[in-house]
Amino acid sequence: MTGEPVVGVQVPPGDESAFVDWVRPHLGAMARLAGRLAVGADRDDVVQEALARAWAKRSQYDESRGTPSAWLLAITADQARKAVRRTHRGLVLLPDDESRRPDLDARMDVEDAVQALPARQRLAVDCYYFADLSIAETAAVMGCSEGTVKSTLSDARARLRVVLEVSE
Repeated sequence: MTGEPVVGVQVPPGDESAFVDWVRPHLGAMARLAGRLAVGADRDDVVQEALARAWAKRSQYDESRGTPSAWLLAITADQARKAVRRTHRGLVLLPDDESRRPDLDARMDVEDAVQALPARQRLAVDCYYFADLSIAETAAVMGCSEGTVKSTLSDARARLRVVLEVSE
C-alpha cells in the first residue's frame, strides 16, 4: 500500500518543493496504476500528466473525501483513460505472433481475461490487486461506496473464474 506523507501534511502544499515531498510516497502506486490502465501508452507520461493535473487542481483537494493517495490515483486513472483514447486513435493492429514464449502463456491468459472485463470491474481489479490499494482507497478512486467495490470485485472474480477455467 502507499504510505501517507510524513509530518501529517494532508492538504497539498502550495510551494513546489513541498508538493513534491507530499506526492513522493504515492509515485509507485501511481506508476503501477498507470501501467495497468494505460496499456499501449507511456506509463511515465501518464504519471507526469497526473502530477501536472494534481498541481493545477491542488486547491480542490478535500481530505474529508479521501486520502491523498486515493485523490492522486483517481487523477492518474483519469489521465490513463485519456492516454488510452489518444493511443487508440492511431492504433495499427499487427498480426499475432505465433512465436510467443510458452512461459508467458499463463500470464497472458490472465492479462487477456482482465482486459476483457467491463471497464468498472477492470478498474476495481487493477486498483485492488495490482496497485495494492485497500477497499476504501479503491472506492475513493472509483467514486463509489466500499460495498460497491466489494460487489464489483466479487463480480469480476466470478467472471474471471469462468473465463480462465481450464478445459481439457
